[in-house]
Amino acid sequence: MSPPVEYRVTGMDCASCAAKIEKAVRSAGVTSSRISTASQILSLDVLPGDERLAAVELAVSDAGYHLDRLWSESSGEPDKAKPHLTHGYRRALWIVIALNVGYGAVEMIGGFLAGSQALKADALDFLGDGLITLLGVLAIGWSLLWRARSALIQGLFLGALGLGVLANTTWRVFAQQPVEAELMGALALFALAVNVGAALVLVPHRAGDANVRAVWLFSRNDAIGNAAVVVAAVLVGWTGTSWPDLVVAFAIAGLFLQSSWVIVRDARRDISESRTGDS
Repeated sequence: MSPPVEYRVTGMDCASCAAKIEKAVRSAGVTSSRISTASQILSLDVLPGDERLAAVELAVSDAGYHLDRLWSESSGEPDKAKPHLTHGYRRALWIVIALNVGYGAVEMIGGFLAGSQALKADALDFLGDGLITLLGVLAIGWSLLWRARSALIQGLFLGALGLGVLANTTWRVFAQQPVEAELMGALALFALAVNVGAALVLVPHRAGDANVRAVWLFSRNDAIGNAAVVVAAVLVGWTGTSWPDLVVAFAIAGLFLQSSWVIVRDARRDISESRTGDS
């Protein structure tokens, strides 16, 4: 049986991205595929010369992501495993990492100052996006095993943070505390601006109109979370209760924990497969 055709994916930083890529692959006529958010590798159960590969590459590119073919010795193909990252795109990714991690830390501190659980949960989303992108940039030349191990540690760390926010939010249900609606709303609006700024940084490095649209679609999910926090802040100020803040916090933290679980699951599978391949 031929080894799977593998690609390294650039631009994927969450479980939602993985789902979009899998959908793009199916639209190109390939139904048997696996994508790992941990190693950021897409595997297709097709022959290396399959005509559908060009369609897959185009479909994934149109979805806003970049694929680099990983050639294996067992396939008889030349070694071209080093993925392509232009200097400008690498610099843009570092800017996005700084924006996400930096503002994630600011928003987490702001969440404590404002007494807002929703801000803390939204901060986790920023930190998660930034750290996953950081792994993608730093570990681009690492082996599958070490990429998976790094992703596992990262996924466990982010999951622990998410559980902490979820537990603290649950405690706040029984111990109601006042929320600074004005500070909460201001930080959420600034978070929205940071997401738009990150999208603007990436737009020049996406080729073609379809990929430019994909950048905005990619940023949309994060923006929805920011907008939900803004709405929660308005409702907190209007109702004088912390319930809107708590409801949004539960929703965002739940989605974040689901993404962390996917990272850990994929990392464990990659580690297992890598060890099996080495034995």
